[in-house]
Amino acid sequence: MMRHLLVCGVVGGVAIALLQWSQYRFLVIDHSVEIYGALVAAICSAFGIWLGLKLTRRRPVEVREILVPAAAPFVRNQERVGKLGITPREMEILELVAAGLSNREIAERLFVSENTVKTHCSRVFGKLGAERRTQAVQIAKETGILP
Repeated sequence: MMRHLLVCGVVGGVAIALLQWSQYRFLVIDHSVEIYGALVAAICSAFGIWLGLKLTRRRPVEVREILVPAAAPFVRNQERVGKLGITPREMEILELVAAGLSNREIAERLFVSENTVKTHCSRVFGKLGAERRTQAVQIAKETGILP
């Protein structure tokens, strides 16, 4: 019985050795190109990741303080406003037009009708010599009426 176990152990060991040798032969000899290719790919990938991290690393930013002179506060050209004959209400509406509000929004804000806003706008446009809202705002800015 003991002899039988010894023979089974030796045969089992030889079988395991043969299986491992055949796996080694199958993997290393028959597929060596794939294995070496995978190793080269893994090394190149690791190098690429390292290089990418190195190149995209955040460097400390140099901060320099640049003094910029502050703009003087806007002073409306009252002489020009007086020459054009623009009333305070028309000036208020022109400022709201410059802020981008529609006639309806201006009417709601000033608690007047939309027709009143249209009337004031047409009067201001006439005094400035403008045909459109954008043109009126541009002329008012160029003449120092609006900031």
